Amino acid sequence: MSKLENSSNKPTPNQQPDQLTNQAWGGRFSEAVDEFVARFTASVNFDQRLYRQDIQGSIAHARMLCEASVLTADERDQIIAGLADIAAQIESGEFAWSVALEDVHMNIEAALTDKIGIVGKKLHTGRSRNDQVATDIRLWLRDQIDEITPVLTRLQSGLIELAERESATIMPGFTHLQTAQPVTFGHHLLAWNEMLERDYSRLQDCRKRLNQCPLGAAALAGTTYPIDRHFTAQALAFDKPTENSLDSVSDRDFAIEFCAFASMLMTHLSRMSEELVLWTSAQFQFINLPDRFCTGSSIMPQKKNPDVPELVRGKTGRVNGHLIALLTLMKSQPLAYNKDNQEDKEPLFDTVDTVRDCLRAFADMIPAIESRKDMMLEAARRGFSTATDLADYLVRKGIAFRDSHEIVGKSVAYGLAENKDLSEMTLQELQQFSSEIGEDVFEVLTLEGSVAARDHLGGTAPSQVRAAAKRAAALIDER
Repeated sequence: MSKLENSSNKPTPNQQPDQLTNQAWGGRFSEAVDEFVARFTASVNFDQRLYRQDIQGSIAHARMLCEASVLTADERDQIIAGLADIAAQIESGEFAWSVALEDVHMNIEAALTDKIGIVGKKLHTGRSRNDQVATDIRLWLRDQIDEITPVLTRLQSGLIELAERESATIMPGFTHLQTAQPVTFGHHLLAWNEMLERDYSRLQDCRKRLNQCPLGAAALAGTTYPIDRHFTAQALAFDKPTENSLDSVSDRDFAIEFCAFASMLMTHLSRMSEELVLWTSAQFQFINLPDRFCTGSSIMPQKKNPDVPELVRGKTGRVNGHLIALLTLMKSQPLAYNKDNQEDKEPLFDTVDTVRDCLRAFADMIPAIESRKDMMLEAARRGFSTATDLADYLVRKGIAFRDSHEIVGKSVAYGLAENKDLSEMTLQELQQFSSEIGEDVFEVLTLEGSVAARDHLGGTAPSQVRAAAKRAAALIDER
């Protein structure tokens, strides 16, 4: 772990005693910043995680300055070598971070100057911390998206494979959490995958929009130096430079957009979690989660708690809160950069961490789900789930749908009174509600017949579920 110097009165190896504060801008001021204010306004305790991207951006900037003849080749090489040494020092945990130097940018710049002398001070030519931090955050978030994407894909792959295995497993489908019609477990799982597929698309859209380089916008108006913004954009693998210097330094849409994606994703994971929690309960017993994803009770020895889905469900509120925080942060800011924007990092950082962990938990857990086919089938037999099939049967016999609806409603009322499902009634019992009902009615009143009859694109028939799973897997293979 890197060390953080909490006192603004004690020099670090990167500072001289007469440069304890205001190193980047002290010339204008007649006194040092108050010790509390220095701590209050500092961001280094959380933005130091941007160090890789800060060094990456600084190296690209140094190379560009050399191309523009602002730095000599020797100065460029000294800067790059110095930054590489600092990166190694940070990685090893030997770097002393200082609150007095405010942020990750000045800590690294001060260390560079301490290491290579006045040449280190030339690195900041033609840029500002405003465009520097805007670049760093975009680089960092791009890296995080590239790490999150394969975890999301792994979750989808596991979900699709499980759906294919469960393509013929019958369970009750619900509306209002009441038994509606029989479906297959595989069909239900693929509904989850549709949510995640939209999330994947939103994530890639977010990455595309953030992949523009603000470096060179300087403080807000650009710079008088002959910089080449296309050079730095290409060096940092951005698609292009940003167009407007004012917007470049003040834009945080990309952070908000990621948090909006994250809120949607977490909402979907939360909906899945809710069903997993229900399905593992003694009242449903539809599935079993392996013990490694559950915990017990300190007082009730029989308990097996689905803590992973419960916690994911709970963390959704946390991520939604970060989205609202960023929207509120930006809603009243005039152009261009304002100190408010320092508050963008902690919500974004925590959102990324939370999303990554929740996706990993689900990607590990979903393929390990064990379905309890007998319990699902028994539940599907309750609740008159084939009532709509009987109504459709009567329509095919020439009865208007509204009339068939009433006939079936009366037969359901009879079944409730007699404690019989439609499929358990005799032909004579059914015919008391309509003489159009014949022996062939039992072909549509079976659960298997009901799901098999939904044999069309998007339907729950096992053959359609298997075909849908193959299409979903093919989409992932094309990525």
